[in-house]
This record gives sequence, structure tokens and C-alpha cells, in this order.
Amino acid sequence: MSLLEIRSLHVEVEGKPILKGLDLTIGAGEVHAIMGPNGSGKSTLANVLAGRPGYEIVSGSIRFGDQDLTALEPHQRAHAGLFLAFQYPTEIPGVSNMEFLKAALDHQHAARGQPAMNAAAFMKQVRSLAASLDLNPEFLKRGVNEGFSGGEKKRNEILQMLLLAPRLAVLDETDSGLDIDALQTVADGVNRFRAPDNAVLMITHYQRLLNHIVPDQVHVLAAGRIVRSGGRELAEMLEAQGYGWIDA
Repeated sequence: MSLLEIRSLHVEVEGKPILKGLDLTIGAGEVHAIMGPNGSGKSTLANVLAGRPGYEIVSGSIRFGDQDLTALEPHQRAHAGLFLAFQYPTEIPGVSNMEFLKAALDHQHAARGQPAMNAAAFMKQVRSLAASLDLNPEFLKRGVNEGFSGGEKKRNEILQMLLLAPRLAVLDETDSGLDIDALQTVADGVNRFRAPDNAVLMITHYQRLLNHIVPDQVHVLAAGRIVRSGGRELAEMLEAQGYGWIDA
């Protein structure tokens, strides 16, 4: 069953064409990786899926399950089960990580007609997730990402993903800036998330992430569209040969 289906997607930013006829289908239970040179449109795709303002869909369609994703506001996309881990996570001073996570989870449950999780159960789950990601539980009391290192911010994004349990997790270069240990920790979190009823779309520059999270498919995005797809061996070829041999 297709969880995400993108057809002939054309997107402009400030009048400049970025995506130029992108097609992509992701089924439930699948992990897909998108690689490509700088400026090819990888982060634009992530932002369009999340509904970030400033990205104009000129033509094409995006189906998320049985819904037209383009008809939904960003918060409605989150309620429907879409999650974006940012390339550059934002600091939110004055709002504790714990408050932020509880509010996000409560809104998700309310939108889906589910009862709110009681405070004791919530704190137990969040502390357990933080420990599994090598995040000091004291960080939960601090402002969201405030004073966090780059690796701590990325692990905090994975904590949010595991807590909110989306149907589709879009990871925009979650591996950038991570040392070997942090990369393994993040990969372990993503692998723990994988399930038959959800999916992952990973955007990455580096094949090293795919040593830890084995994708079902690897796609090359160049000049605004997907020009090559294959298995993990495609990522290994890109690591060895770069992108010069691929025709856009």
C-alpha cells in the first residue's frame, strides 16, 4: 500500500523553479533515501511535504494515504501522521523540552480522538526514550534545543519522532554534523521506529548513514527530479564516484 505518492511535482521558491517534475512513491513499511548534489532540491522536497510557507506548488500532486496533502495546513499534516526532523533544529528559549513534548503529544491525541496520556506515564516514557538516545534527562527541563550541541539537537529530533510515532518520518540530513557514536545512536533510534505500518524518507549526503539504516530504495535527486533509483549499492557508487556520471 502506498503511504506517500508524489506525481509530477513542480515547485518554485521566489519565482525560481526548484522541483521540476518529481515522482516518488513510498509504501508502508519502507525506508527510502534521497541523495543528490547541493542545490538539487532535497530540502525543498522536505519543506514542501511539511507545508512550509514560501514554497509554491505550481503543478503536480501529493497523496498521503487517502488524503491530498497539499490541501492540509502544517498542523493538520502533523495530525495526519507526518513528521519532519529538521536539518537545522530551532532553539525555543523559555519553553522546556518536557512542556513542548507534552503539548505536541496532547494535540496529536486530541486530533485523533484519543485520551491524553497522564503526566506520570508521559514522564516515564520520555525519560526512557531520552536514556535510550544518550540524552541526559536533565535536558528535558531546558528550553527546546537551548544550549544543545549539534548532536544533541539531532538526537532530540529522534526523541520527538519516537514519542509522536508518525506514519511518515522525513529526516532532512539528520546525520550531518554527527560523530561516529552519535550517528550510531541516531541510527538505532530510526531502526527502532521502523514498522510495517510506517515509513521513513531520509535525505542525506553521505552513504555512511546507510551502513546503519539499510534502505529499501535509494534515489538520486538532480536538477529538481529523481533521475536514478536503486538499492544500497547505488549509494555506494555515489560515494565512490560522485554525481558526475549521472545525467540530469
